[in-house]
Amino acid sequence: MSIAFDLTDELQFRTARSSGAGGQNVNKVETMVVAVWNIAASEKLTQTQKELIFQKLSHHINKKGELMLASQVYRTQLANKAEVIKKINRKVQAALIPKKPRIASKPTRLSVEKRINQKKNISQIKSGRKKIRKEDL
Repeated sequence: MSIAFDLTDELQFRTARSSGAGGQNVNKVETMVVAVWNIAASEKLTQTQKELIFQKLSHHINKKGELMLASQVYRTQLANKAEVIKKINRKVQAALIPKKPRIASKPTRLSVEKRINQKKNISQIKSGRKKIRKEDL
């Protein structure tokens, strides 16, 4: 189940000086783009979807309840803005995919036999380490 939507109109953007390559512009041009999305104020998601996002993306969410992601991959602000929009949409879509429940399976007969044989082998090894008393002879 793929939920396709675009959060661009609900995002706020901030810029900052980017680290890394950039030549002479690296200390002058603010190419890093930080996207901030207020999850609680979103009109595109239901309350249950918002709760799911809060659970799954908690490490990206600040105390104000805003999802924050940054991009500084490219040398231009416009390219970084496009990248951060893609990034935030991908993360939100991935968070909304429900987790499949684990179906427990039985161990195979061969694996059970292997485990029992290993236990017997280890038991024999350990019993071989015992000191022999004169009374047992």
